[in-house]
Amino acid sequence: METFKKAKDIASDKLFYIDGLASVRSAVQLMKDKNVQALIIQKRNNADANGIITVNDIIKGVIIPKKTLDEVSVYEIMTKPIFSISAHLNVKYVPRLMFNYSVRIAPVEENGKYIGIIDYSQFLFAKL
Repeated sequence: METFKKAKDIASDKLFYIDGLASVRSAVQLMKDKNVQALIIQKRNNADANGIITVNDIIKGVIIPKKTLDEVSVYEIMTKPIFSISAHLNVKYVPRLMFNYSVRIAPVEENGKYIGIIDYSQFLFAKL
């Protein structure tokens, strides 16, 4: 039986959450403190879906339109629902999947829970 590297094998465990009502300033500070490029938005209830906010969202939704970090809430610029990657997906398919869906960063999901996060840099670093 052939063994292969799975998405969860290269995913970062730097997965952090923020409330959707938080200011973008709070999100930026948490990203800076934790040295991450994205945060997962907490669900409001069991019927809700998680969202995600990325550095790209902040640039596009706050910096370019010249708004302040305090006047914009996370929920205004987040992406929801999240595009996630199966933890057991063969890693060779993940970059193409992300590219086809125009996703630069995505959480890795196993048994209905996020266990990590993948961005394009993991594919480069995994090859070294």
